[in-house]
Amino acid sequence: MSRLITRRRLITGLGYTTIAGAFGGLAVSSDFRDLVLKGGETLAYNTHRLVGRDALVREYSEAEMSPDFRTNGNTSGSTDEWKAAQASGFADWKLKVSGLVAQPGQFGLEALKSMPSRTQITRHDCVEGWSAIGKWTGVPLSALLDRVRPNPNAKYVVFRCADRFGLSLYYESIDMVDAYHPQTILAYGMNDQDLPVGHGAPIRLRVERQLGYKNAKYIMEIELVESLAGIGGGKGGFWEDRGYEWYAGI
Repeated sequence: MSRLITRRRLITGLGYTTIAGAFGGLAVSSDFRDLVLKGGETLAYNTHRLVGRDALVREYSEAEMSPDFRTNGNTSGSTDEWKAAQASGFADWKLKVSGLVAQPGQFGLEALKSMPSRTQITRHDCVEGWSAIGKWTGVPLSALLDRVRPNPNAKYVVFRCADRFGLSLYYESIDMVDAYHPQTILAYGMNDQDLPVGHGAPIRLRVERQLGYKNAKYIMEIELVESLAGIGGGKGGFWEDRGYEWYAGI
């Protein structure tokens, strides 16, 4: 895994000086610039912003779907709260939305399913080197954010999850541009079925322009924040705190 990341950083890092000079004038905050303008992240981040905030990744036909879609990361939640929700078929599960929003709240699975939905067939690319094509159905994150009304100073969306690596709960984050991207959804369905436990039930993030580890599973809470400092190790995600790229663009 570390070999693949190093190789990717080497390839993209070759163009760092040119890219930074060409796109250094992008209008982003200083703390955001400090976070993304490093190593291989620079090329992916600026390329995505250059081609457009709403530029879509390729979507596939049902005939192109993978017959086997392996799980990534953990295969089950581990907190008592998640286990209790699983025991009820997630009937009692609630997604908490907090932080820099005008109307914080909690949303059950049926409430999310009653919101506008999107279905997309996309390719999942794992940092370990494998990929698979699957169909995802869920509520666009933008629709949920419209309900809670983010404050103007909200810059990041943090996803707090129920699965653990050792003693640490998984978490991830994206910026507001990717949060409002049309293909960024909270998926509750996979391949025309309810989202399986191994793939993150009851909901997982699908942020299709980034690598698989950004697609957080077993989401229990969404928090909108102005800065990632002080959250976990301060790098924006569980793996990012351990040296991975925060903007894992593909």
